[in-house]
Amino acid sequence: MSWLHPERVAALDAALARRILVLDGAMGTMIQRYALTEADYRGDRFAEGYDALHAADGHAHGAGCGCEGHDQRGNNDLLTLTRPDIIQGIHADYLAAGADIVETNTFNSTAVSLADYHLQHLVHELNREGAALARAACDAAQAQTPDRPRFVAGILGPTSRTASISPDVNDPGYRAVTFDELVAIYRDAAHGLIDGGADILMVETVFDTLNAKAALYAVETVFDERGGRLPVMISGTITDASGRTLSGQTAEAFWYSLQHARPHAVGLNCALGAKDLRPHVETLSQIAQTCVSCHPNAGLPNAFGGYDETPADMAEVLHEFATAGLLNIVGGCCGTSPDHIRAIAVAVADVAPRRPPVTSEAAA
Repeated sequence: MSWLHPERVAALDAALARRILVLDGAMGTMIQRYALTEADYRGDRFAEGYDALHAADGHAHGAGCGCEGHDQRGNNDLLTLTRPDIIQGIHADYLAAGADIVETNTFNSTAVSLADYHLQHLVHELNREGAALARAACDAAQAQTPDRPRFVAGILGPTSRTASISPDVNDPGYRAVTFDELVAIYRDAAHGLIDGGADILMVETVFDTLNAKAALYAVETVFDERGGRLPVMISGTITDASGRTLSGQTAEAFWYSLQHARPHAVGLNCALGAKDLRPHVETLSQIAQTCVSCHPNAGLPNAFGGYDETPADMAEVLHEFATAGLLNIVGGCCGTSPDHIRAIAVAVADVAPRRPPVTSEAAA
């Protein structure tokens, strides 16, 4: 199957061949700095606690109708619609700091996660508009430096449910979501991201490989429907010192379970700081016949829920990753800011990108 946007893929591949690309940092960390109120999250459209633009035929919103009164504070993805100035500003700050790839504000823009806010009807709109904001920021940055393309990674988050593990310790066979349900959920999100102008689709923060398989299958069905594909990135998360994902896989098993998707890049993000991710990223770098990415947290959370690793701390560690030949794409996750991304970009600027291993089959 051909690429939907072959010129963009050619630019991405050329950039990856030349240097280590820089991914942006945390969206949530930056949003927290604005100390937003409930009114900020609701904006005008959701001021009464429901979506003023969405109503079934003949339905009149009012007291007792079942639509109103749900808190939206903390629903960061909704800010794409109610405070797009903030979201696009954060994208612009990361691009100015040296990011080559920015992630859409769509981590929770799936029906499962949006159901917590009674807004699951917004899946397509949030993904489309989230990608459009990132697209506009990237286009503006690239206009300033035409020789340096910038790319939008459309984010497909893990959802708040796991297809492999029961949430009920008394009923180990129970599942809160099925594979087919996840496929339908991810299809809607993927369509929105493509409609909004994403260059890449990134299945991120994978804690359950079965969830990721559902996302990747959904993405393939969307590519089939559209008659072309986008590059795909996959990023898992090691949940603790055991070196495994929540569903029990090592980094090696994670790759072999998902290599059939032919991703442009595979990597790890979140949960741990860079130092703790080092052996697992090295494992991926040795076996993955594709690019390797890493965007760790700024260390582990402290007693106050913050992150203590400074930009200089992270840059030093990730510089070692780069000089060891482990990286093709690098950025930051929870606790990171444009200052972190700026320091990381400088640290890897003159380091050659990792060369994926050549298998005997590929050589033949």
